[in-house]
Amino acid sequence: MSNGIDQLSVRDLLGGAPQAVANYVVPMYQRNYAWGEGEITQLIQDVLDEMLKQTTTAGRVNPYYIGTLVVFHKKSDSDHPLYEVIDGQQRLTTLFLLASFFRNSADIARQALREWFQNPCVQFESRPHSSKTLLAVFNGQAENSDAQTLHTEAYNRDILNGYELIQRLLPKLCEENGASLEAFADYLFHYVQIMRVQVPQDTDLNHYFEIMNNRGEQLEKHEVLKSKLMSQLEKSDYTVLQNVWEACANMERYVQMGFTPAERDRLFGEQNWGELQPQNFAELSQMLAKTSTQQDSDHALSLSQLIATPPSAQHQEAHNRQKNGKKEESPERFNTVINFPNFLLQVLRVTTGQNIPLDDKRLIVVFEEHLLSKADSTEQVKSFVYNLLKCKFLFDHYIIKREFTGNTDDWSLKRLKWQDSNKSNDYVNTFGAEDGDSDTNRRVLMLLSALHTSTPTMVYKHWLNAALYFLFRAETVESQAYLRHLESIARCFVYDRFLAYDDGADYYDIIYRRDGQPLMTRWRDIDATKLTFGNIANNLVFNYLDYLLWCQHYKENSRLKSYSFSFRSSVEHYYPQNPLPGVDELPKDYLDSFGNLCLISHSKNSRLSNLSPEAKKDYYRKGGIDSIKQWLMMEQSPWAEDEIQQHNDEMLKVFKKDLKSSQAHLAPGN
Repeated sequence: MSNGIDQLSVRDLLGGAPQAVANYVVPMYQRNYAWGEGEITQLIQDVLDEMLKQTTTAGRVNPYYIGTLVVFHKKSDSDHPLYEVIDGQQRLTTLFLLASFFRNSADIARQALREWFQNPCVQFESRPHSSKTLLAVFNGQAENSDAQTLHTEAYNRDILNGYELIQRLLPKLCEENGASLEAFADYLFHYVQIMRVQVPQDTDLNHYFEIMNNRGEQLEKHEVLKSKLMSQLEKSDYTVLQNVWEACANMERYVQMGFTPAERDRLFGEQNWGELQPQNFAELSQMLAKTSTQQDSDHALSLSQLIATPPSAQHQEAHNRQKNGKKEESPERFNTVINFPNFLLQVLRVTTGQNIPLDDKRLIVVFEEHLLSKADSTEQVKSFVYNLLKCKFLFDHYIIKREFTGNTDDWSLKRLKWQDSNKSNDYVNTFGAEDGDSDTNRRVLMLLSALHTSTPTMVYKHWLNAALYFLFRAETVESQAYLRHLESIARCFVYDRFLAYDDGADYYDIIYRRDGQPLMTRWRDIDATKLTFGNIANNLVFNYLDYLLWCQHYKENSRLKSYSFSFRSSVEHYYPQNPLPGVDELPKDYLDSFGNLCLISHSKNSRLSNLSPEAKKDYYRKGGIDSIKQWLMMEQSPWAEDEIQQHNDEMLKVFKKDLKSSQAHLAPGN
């Protein structure tokens, strides 16, 4: 088997070394390309993080491994081997798109890449639209000035979206991290490594896929971390960590449901499970001890046991303990906005107050530096275990989830409550009347969803850290105070960071040193050029404006009352940049002004980008409202220079009014 494993740089993988030149075909049984902004951002950021870490250390640059590509060698008439991609096609396709970006768009790297990246080496079996799109990207037909010609049914929109995301995200992320595109390209192609694993020729591929789909999961970093934390505790405390960890690890389940009914009553109150009763680790340990058994005490697993035991077996006893002779709970109906490893980093940051990176690749290293290496590590671990439970309880109460009920889904802000009258649990609005949708509950939900959909990548969820930090310190969470703090945080992100004249304020400074208090309260402090096309730093600029507009208009318009934020990533010119024949062109100053821009989904922008405003209006009115700003734009007809300027002025007035309101909140007594 070792003869079928090749350790390749990205350059060699895509054709840089003559002996490694190969072609790859993605078979029909694989799903089509599906990576979006979150996955692409994460890959680029991972490479940047490792590159910057390497450049700060003296000596030889070490390779950075980004995973494996599992392939099957197919018979081919070509001079170069042909591999069927069994596993890893999303990453392979993204690397191909990155290489195409540098081949066609980056002047500093173009000539060097053209010397070795001469072969469009990835294609899709029986999917001519996908293969045609990759070839067009490789040949430079998808660059900014020509990309619109590819937005037809003859090309794959998901692959085009991936490439356009790279065009937008890569320069921005390099700039934010103080790295040049040239340095990124050099590190990506020469030091980023991938293991190409060739399965033997006599492999039964059907059986192989069955094994892949049913194999036990590899030991995850957070499971290793649990073992390291456990090693700092006395054996008598193992059960506490184990029970809390198991209850919190399922981010889609409310934390109360991770304990037995008797434990819930003790930990969260018999009346409604709505208050965390223990105040520290010692009290938590006492309460759990009253319902623990010797079997629980022996349940904790060492690292070697974790490695040797399948995950399903690790969780079976917890499952049996959950049932505890009671009626088994029904499945949960929520999706979370963050995964468990990243949540652990959020809790550690809140607990220590230190500027800890929110990057789960460094999970164990960060915990060793900020927790496990401390002189009082045992007490620090105990404190963290209690804070983990507290933060998960607060998260479930006060942070949005995606709720699926019936055939619909939407954002929800609800808490779990035990209904003693009918002996069952229910989910009720966190704030306000339990049988209705209170105004405050809805406003908090809208603002949280605006923040979340603006930052799909886990490493950038600073809004969540700001919310948890506020909730963690509050003796009681009062609805208006929570709403005011979230609005203040959003103002800081928009005005102090994204619209500042300089590089903008640091997230950590905003949250921990300034407690979310904005610096900018006057419009003259704002760099208005950062509201023009190509200069808008983050989608939150649009989403926060939509939130402000929603607050102004939803009571007077029934359609806006049900408006919901979604993951929109495409900035649209409402009056098109390249209008169809017969439609006048506008001066660039008007086209690129904030008055002519709105944030919509990529698929809609691709389909309608060259249509006139009137044609777009006819299409958009058939469906729901994609953007409140766009909805206001569609209310004006015709749409040309005067209307663009008028709308631009009106939107700036909304920002200016919001800045004035921040002055009021900073006044004495507020």
